[in-house]
Amino acid sequence: MEFNTFVVEDRPGEQWITLRGKFGENETIKIEATMFDGSVVVPKSGDDSTAEDVRLHISLLVDISKGEECDLEFVCSSWPDHIEIQKVYIFRRDGSLKWPYMGPNFWDLDKKLQSALLDFLKARGVNNDLSVFLHEFMTNKDRTELIRWLAKTMSFVLE
Repeated sequence: MEFNTFVVEDRPGEQWITLRGKFGENETIKIEATMFDGSVVVPKSGDDSTAEDVRLHISLLVDISKGEECDLEFVCSSWPDHIEIQKVYIFRRDGSLKWPYMGPNFWDLDKKLQSALLDFLKARGVNNDLSVFLHEFMTNKDRTELIRWLAKTMSFVLE
């Protein structure tokens, strides 16, 4: 399955999916996304100001590699209509740094740097459209995994 420039790798029986893509001549992009792992309650828009909606959350790890020994990794939150960056850090693929410096919270960075990093991701297809896709995909995956779990559980109990 594909979404825009990414190949989507579903992992049946797991709570993660992986998306892989390329950017330019030498960049590879790997995105790992959880199934829904949290939610927030927000006021419902419209006439009923006392009603509330639940917005589901998906965690993303976005790794961008240029073929060198280090990758740039973004820890992101995917909401139904947008993506937020939480952290940005560089890590060595050889694992030589056991506890790499994780950098400051994204929201503590200078606004221009925040904007530049968001634009960097958007240029590579990590954008609001991806967030919408992930929420639709995970809704279907959640149903599929539930059916798989029910079948396995029932089979185990009935044996």
